[in-house]
Amino acid sequence: MSEIKNNPGCFPVGLKLPEMFSRYFTGQAYLQPLTDKGGPISNVTFEPGCRNNWHIHHGEGGGQILLVTGGRGWYQAWGEEPKELHAGDVVVIPPEVKHWHGAAKDTWFSHLAVEVSCENGGSEWCEPVTDDAYSQLP
Repeated sequence: MSEIKNNPGCFPVGLKLPEMFSRYFTGQAYLQPLTDKGGPISNVTFEPGCRNNWHIHHGEGGGQILLVTGGRGWYQAWGEEPKELHAGDVVVIPPEVKHWHGAAKDTWFSHLAVEVSCENGGSEWCEPVTDDAYSQLP
């Protein structure tokens, strides 16, 4: 387990993302699986400035739910303005919506990622969020 002195959430931080996922992140994130029953749920913790690439969850009836547990972060759906996130925020991401999420520049950020199970589901990883676009966030 990683020991983060200022863990922003209430769940364990977990381990650094494995290579199969970390290549889709700018910066360091950590993963702590919590359950695989009823659909996988994991705690994801982002160091300041860390964010994932644009990505899409495929599959009818699928998608993802983010339950913010600590820190300050961002969520953005393709073609929409970024939304600032704080503990207690819930983001419901329908299938087929291109989006990204991650920490603010100056704070750790933690959320539970709930994968909505469905047949023929899966994630498609796309391009990184550019440094230029990210640097324009407050």
